[in-house]
Amino acid sequence: MNYVKANAVLPQELIKEIQKYVQGETIYIPKPKANHKKWGTRSGARTLIADRNASIKQGFKDGNSIEQLAEQYFLAVETIKKIVYSK
Repeated sequence: MNYVKANAVLPQELIKEIQKYVQGETIYIPKPKANHKKWGTRSGARTLIADRNASIKQGFKDGNSIEQLAEQYFLAVETIKKIVYSK
């Protein structure tokens, strides 16, 4: 997270209004909900996990056992079950 000096980005009137409530403290101003991104979107992790899960489901359809898939993908048996039996 980067810090930005209020004097550099905010109008003086707004700074005076904020100073009525907070002085000399760090304030976090969140993004609007419309600008939030889901976990893994920027890094590509979400896509990698979706691809892995699709591969696991296909492996199960092809006849691999849950135990074989757990060993192949280094995941717990319960995790494989959740993936295989999810919609």
